[in-house]
Amino acid sequence: MSEIKWLKYALTHVSDGFEELRFRKKGSVKIAVVIVLMFFVADVVSDRLYGFQFRISDDRTFNVIPHITSSIGLFLAWVTGCSAVSTFLDGEGTARNTAIYTAYALVPYIAQKLINTILSHVLTRDEFTFMQIIQLAGTFWTVILLFSAVKAVHRYTFIRTVISIVTTVFFMLIMLFLLILFMSLIQQMWLFVSAVYTEILYRIRG
Repeated sequence: MSEIKWLKYALTHVSDGFEELRFRKKGSVKIAVVIVLMFFVADVVSDRLYGFQFRISDDRTFNVIPHITSSIGLFLAWVTGCSAVSTFLDGEGTARNTAIYTAYALVPYIAQKLINTILSHVLTRDEFTFMQIIQLAGTFWTVILLFSAVKAVHRYTFIRTVISIVTTVFFMLIMLFLLILFMSLIQQMWLFVSAVYTEILYRIRG
């Protein structure tokens, strides 16, 4: 069975798909990387190309950094947090498998973003309910797959999987707080250096 077929198997067999991947030692890093890149692309496409009758975007204020943060950054934070938490909960999975299985689980969410972007140019406001159903279905499917992936990769029980996911989210919030604190510190340092440079330049010219 090819790696693409294993991906399809994991997506369509929610209960034992990732268990089978772990048992067979399957999962492709290359496919995972492509999926994460598609996660980023879908985020940009959904924000910039959505139908104007549903969402208006200002092309003049496009900034790629928020899209990288909300896609690739979020993925890396989840993998880092999940791997770190597994060391405290005696998880058996590796960071590699955690990353691969997480990427695989993102496929339905990515698909619903791209599908809804296309439908936003076809459907009317009165038919927005169909797009909401697709969004909810894709998001819910990904959540279930993520749960199954964490449970399979670390060989957790149901309760320990719940604890792991909640702890991982908490860990991600801490990382986000530290990142915001770090960025704020960098900004303050930049303003200080800029002010000192301006003052020195003013005195030299004066």
